[in-house]
Amino acid sequence: MKNILFIFIFLITSATFAQETENDSLQLTMNTDVTLNKHVHQDPLAPSKAAFYSAVLPGLGQAYNKKYWKIPIVYAAIGTSLYYYSWNNKKYHEYRDAYKTLLAGGTVTGELADIGEDRLIRAQKFHQKNRDLSMLLALGFYVLNIVEANVNAHLMQFNVSDNLSLRPQLQQNQIDYKHNMGLTLSYQF
Repeated sequence: MKNILFIFIFLITSATFAQETENDSLQLTMNTDVTLNKHVHQDPLAPSKAAFYSAVLPGLGQAYNKKYWKIPIVYAAIGTSLYYYSWNNKKYHEYRDAYKTLLAGGTVTGELADIGEDRLIRAQKFHQKNRDLSMLLALGFYVLNIVEANVNAHLMQFNVSDNLSLRPQLQQNQIDYKHNMGLTLSYQF
């Protein structure tokens, strides 16, 4: 337990010191860019724009983020859910109309002629449940599309470099030849 607590405290303090020195290096980089007349512009409204574009038209936020390969995934997820909503809705109405015909004293024709009342009721409930689930999935994928565009736009604003990295490392102990798992924190100026 002491080792885990020590590692946790070490990681927290290391991350804190790394953040302080990284701000200095970022400031140095920004000053260097200004002196070289290379001004790097980051739009703070980019995440909200991406989310708005995805809300207006699914996939447009991904296009705004220049992640074009995600657009077919968005349309496949939402389109498949809407297809199954339509199919289950059609089947639900078929079974419901057949059940209403039986209740009114009429005869059911077609492929549903041999099905009894209990099976018609169960089929209605089954397709109604799947129809509702398909609509929830379509709405969920729509919201996920908006959230993904927003998060991706946020992540594109971060400076990702090898100056600060935390990687898992596997080392072999030279005494008993057991493997030890650890973390390597590296910071480069």
